[in-house]
Amino acid sequence: MTHSPADAAALAESWQVSLRAERKSPQTLKSYETSVRRYLDWCTEQDRAPFDRTSLNAWIADLIESGSAPATARSRQLGVRRFAAWATEEDELEADPFLGVKAPKLDEAVVEPLSDDELRALLKTCTVPRGTDTKAALRHRRDEAIIRFMFETGARAGEVVAMELDDLDLKEQLATIRRGKGGKGRVVPFGPDAARALDRYVRLRRGHRLAADPALWLGDRGKRYSYDALHNSLGQRADEAGIVGFTPHKLRHTAAHRWLAAGGSETGLMAVAGWTRHDMLQRYTKAQAASRAAEEARGLNLGEL
Repeated sequence: MTHSPADAAALAESWQVSLRAERKSPQTLKSYETSVRRYLDWCTEQDRAPFDRTSLNAWIADLIESGSAPATARSRQLGVRRFAAWATEEDELEADPFLGVKAPKLDEAVVEPLSDDELRALLKTCTVPRGTDTKAALRHRRDEAIIRFMFETGARAGEVVAMELDDLDLKEQLATIRRGKGGKGRVVPFGPDAARALDRYVRLRRGHRLAADPALWLGDRGKRYSYDALHNSLGQRADEAGIVGFTPHKLRHTAAHRWLAAGGSETGLMAVAGWTRHDMLQRYTKAQAASRAAEEARGLNLGEL
């Protein structure tokens, strides 16, 4: 059974229907759709069969040679491989052509957390000047609440965007992440400063034309707040604060470092961050592991006899 890129593109639409039925996150849907679409476009340009190991390997090599990061190439390859696995399960393919294909080797990146000064600079951009109109004030209050919530709880951007108003318990200072990565939910605590920022935002939110909408975060232009909007708004804050190389995900690394630096347990951090594997904790906290160890050693004073 052979498929042209056009046949595979039609099949990919059915795959998207299946993924939505599995309640995959919007970010996962977008990533998979983009990966498969770009691969099939490349196959069309190169006159290659899409369900062919040589085609997939050549495409990945082309991506890397064109300057794509190994992590990006790996993500793209995963999307195509998942598509082929689904097609095999649906009997559209006799056998999975990509079974056993190796993923591109990743460089082990070290992500530095934001410093306290950088966090202060980021928050300063959210200051509401006197006389600010309600629309602008809502934007400032919303972004401050999101920044504080993310660098304290380590919640992922997609998890934050998906939150609803009822997920907040300001009195108990708890928030429910109903659908984390892998469909797993959890409850995360936050402190007084984040609670105050959230309360200020919620009070302003009551005057929004979409106030009855269950979504917690609302846009300042009468719209709901999207994943891309979060990236754009926080990216603009970082530019204004003079922070280079910022992404919202860096707030998750920052939260993990701050937790351990303050004496929090690894077990507690894993529960709050939603990690089930210890290697994920190491990945997010290794950048400042040496400085935390040095600080701990000074407190232990093991050289004293």
